[in-house]
Amino acid sequence: MNDQHSRIVETVVELMKEAQRNLPVWVKKRLEQAKESEEGIAKQEINNMLENVVYSSNRNKPLCQDTGVPIFYIEIGRDFSLKTSIREAIRDGVKKATEEVPLRPSVVHPLSRKNSGDNTGKFVPIINTEIKEGKDLKIKLLPKGAGSENVSHQRMFLPGEKEKIPNWVKKKVKEAGPKPCPPLFLGIGIGGSFDYSSVLSKKALIDFNEKKSPDIRELEEEITKKVNELDIGPMGVGGNTTALGSSIKLASCHTASLPVALNIQCWAFRYSEETIKD
Repeated sequence: MNDQHSRIVETVVELMKEAQRNLPVWVKKRLEQAKESEEGIAKQEINNMLENVVYSSNRNKPLCQDTGVPIFYIEIGRDFSLKTSIREAIRDGVKKATEEVPLRPSVVHPLSRKNSGDNTGKFVPIINTEIKEGKDLKIKLLPKGAGSENVSHQRMFLPGEKEKIPNWVKKKVKEAGPKPCPPLFLGIGIGGSFDYSSVLSKKALIDFNEKKSPDIRELEEEITKKVNELDIGPMGVGGNTTALGSSIKLASCHTASLPVALNIQCWAFRYSEETIKD
């Protein structure tokens, strides 16, 4: 194990501690804003969430008992000198974090359901890599729980059916009801292929606050507005806030298809990132 390997391992451990214990500031602000638009039980539910955020941070405890499957997005600079296996280093970091945070072991064999005990397994942690300009290594972490992941969807629309996308999202959120622990963040991938639209939908969550073109921003706002008409509300008790926002990622696609994926994220939007200099 060289110094770079150890550095990546420790970075992963710290990222997992941060993501599990401290909600991003912008997420907390959206919850606080939503609280002001609610009353009664709905308002109290959001207040409970905000109290949980403080409790988790002050006591260094995970925000949720479902600490999720670790999903990483790695941006490697062309001039970054990689002297170790990034996959092995991240895997070692996940194992160490599972003990230190601690994290609930949630990763199992898909058929036997045997638990690995350390949140690693075949192709897990899930690692997405991208080569970029520069000489840094950026590691982004999105721990994803089952409640919201289990109600995510993909559909192959016909090429001329783009107007149906907002109502399709609304329908899927309605079907999910309180299961994904609303209020929700909605990641929507449009285009690419059957599989890549799903990749885009999760990347839409990772890059939730990136600047969008006016037409995409308008579509995001339309989707959020429609979903908030459902009156599912915080934790399903009814209310004005079923979704705290929507984020769309696009890719070009085949002329004869329109792939669309919806990746639902619960209110506890856990995320962290760190950059390692070469």
